[in-house]
Amino acid sequence: MRIQLFRHGQAFFADLSRGIDLSLPLRDGAANPNAFWAPMPAFSPVRAGHFVGSTAEGGPVNFFNVFFNPHGNGTHTECVGHIARERYLLRECLTECHFWAKVVSLYPRRLDDGDRVLMRDQLEEALTTGEAEALVIRTLPNDPTKKMRQYSGTNPPYVHAQAAALLAEYGIRHLLIDLPSIDREEDGGALAAHKAFWRYPNAVRSDCTITELIYVPDEVADGLYWLCLQTASFDLDVSPSRPVLFALFQKDV
Repeated sequence: MRIQLFRHGQAFFADLSRGIDLSLPLRDGAANPNAFWAPMPAFSPVRAGHFVGSTAEGGPVNFFNVFFNPHGNGTHTECVGHIARERYLLRECLTECHFWAKVVSLYPRRLDDGDRVLMRDQLEEALTTGEAEALVIRTLPNDPTKKMRQYSGTNPPYVHAQAAALLAEYGIRHLLIDLPSIDREEDGGALAAHKAFWRYPNAVRSDCTITELIYVPDEVADGLYWLCLQTASFDLDVSPSRPVLFALFQKDV
């Protein structure tokens, strides 16, 4: 199925049958990316008397309990409720799911203290104001071990607060990145990049989101895409998510 989209007077086509899934599957056990020392996901069948919720164990249906931490296990989307004292729910903040998105590939810059950081000037070179509603950042090198990397205690790369502020200035409402957090793993609770992106607490951008722990395959070229950002309706600041990109064409093919 193809749809026609219009942007700045130009017509584009997107093939909805050829989505590019940026999410990492949530698996039972250790075969997952993990951050902030979160427990690993665990799936287990419900057991009640003679009933077992597993067809592999002879039960009539598969009926599993699922234990996971959305922020620490796999691809997830969060709203300002992640850092706010006030109660914000993702399902109330994210009321749309389709956006113009730009994919960019960037090497985090190594600072004198050894931290690897995405800086404001790098984003200034990669993006222009009003160019897209969503920004998808693929950090380089794009090692496929990201799909199951154990990030806890490793001080992963992160986004400088001034770079996050630039995204707000440029009108980016949805930031997607292949890191466990846009802030430093241990920063004393400052969360400077989160606060700069959401402009918390003084001019809160409550309709904006951050999606972390995505994976952008190498074959996905930098450029403009149509994004479908899918989440579940948890009564939380966060949800496991499935962002899907669709390539754009100037003419129907």
